[in-house]
Amino acid sequence: LKIAAAAMAARCRLATSFHRVHGANVQLDASRMRATRVESFANGLCFSQEPLAPGQIFLVEIEEKEKGWCGHLRVGLTAHDPQSLEVVPEYSLPDLVNLGDTWVFAITRSHNRVQPDGEEAPARARCPPWEPFLLIEQVRIPRDALVGRSRPGRYSHILDELYRTNVLPATARRSRIGVLYAPQPDGTADMHIIINGEDMGPSARRLPTTRPLYAVVDVFASTKSVRVIPVEYGLPSLQTLCRLVIQKHIIHRLAIDGLDLPPPLKSFCKHE
Repeated sequence: LKIAAAAMAARCRLATSFHRVHGANVQLDASRMRATRVESFANGLCFSQEPLAPGQIFLVEIEEKEKGWCGHLRVGLTAHDPQSLEVVPEYSLPDLVNLGDTWVFAITRSHNRVQPDGEEAPARARCPPWEPFLLIEQVRIPRDALVGRSRPGRYSHILDELYRTNVLPATARRSRIGVLYAPQPDGTADMHIIINGEDMGPSARRLPTTRPLYAVVDVFASTKSVRVIPVEYGLPSLQTLCRLVIQKHIIHRLAIDGLDLPPPLKSFCKHE
């Protein structure tokens, strides 16, 4: 069990970038952690660099919005290796979904969970803001990394409790949205959408687990740019510990630009 947990933790640290294969209107930064749709409202399809492990979340933060378009970010999973696609579809819905073995949902201010046949939808239990972990099946995810904040630039260790509990609407700038799959006893899996630390419940059921599943992020319409947010399940890495020390002595993230640090480390330190 410890070996499996260690292997999963290692994979979680690796899943911090987008795949080199992406939509025609997508531009990735040098780290491939930031994806921006440079024109139009479509052709913004992106994938995770690696297939996800069971229970492993692929989390993005909305960095920029663009007025004048209808629709928002779309996320999901696909069993298609991005490298195998002859042409990246223009849309995740319906184009990529129509290829089969793909499950994608449009993010709105409200997100409906899918229930088993014949069952009524129960009231969604919100995770208390003081609860440090989000529990999905047997997976415990550090909740603080999952929650988007409406006051960028300042770090939560120096702000009051109102800041910590000020959760954003799903489609707002700085909102954090993730996707994962949870294996079931029958050998299939349920797909879960996580919005600002809250589990929306199973958004799709009976996903096959015999093929690798990649995260799908469609930078669509009013969503202009997103950034991958690394989520570490196990002990924090040395890189993360260094970031925490730097943030502890910096009030505003723009002050990091003046530090004598390599550019990739500066970029990493600017994000909670």
